[in-house]
Amino acid sequence: MLGSDDKSLGKSPKAKRTKARAMSPVVEAQTDMRLAFPPARYGKLENVYYHAVRFIAPRVDKHFTLRRARAIWEGTARRIDSDEMDAIKLAKIEETRREQKELRARLAKVDEMLAAVDKALACSSMAEEVAQIRGPRGMDRAGTP
Repeated sequence: MLGSDDKSLGKSPKAKRTKARAMSPVVEAQTDMRLAFPPARYGKLENVYYHAVRFIAPRVDKHFTLRRARAIWEGTARRIDSDEMDAIKLAKIEETRREQKELRARLAKVDEMLAAVDKALACSSMAEEVAQIRGPRGMDRAGTP
């Protein structure tokens, strides 16, 4: 039969497609919201929803409630409006900046601690080197007691 040769197609012709799958807006909003409002920072989820509403509500046209924040957080929202998505992305950017600032302050403290340790180690090793150069104590440079 003409055209029935499956060898040229391989086992699964659909597997050869390189089309990237796009994330649905609901999943993207859920992921971004979890990054923007981490529970470790706010303690419990009720606080997360409260702070999400305080941040997002002034930036959207419709009434944004705790229930809506929870639906986005849990991924049960049926749709995500563009202004909600923009506000969530802005919250993620601000959280990233806050975290970067916090990490830079922490790194500065760690650098100070390491500098103090290095200084103490350098002082003790220098004292040992000076003691080796000077020789035993109680003798002057001429070598007479």
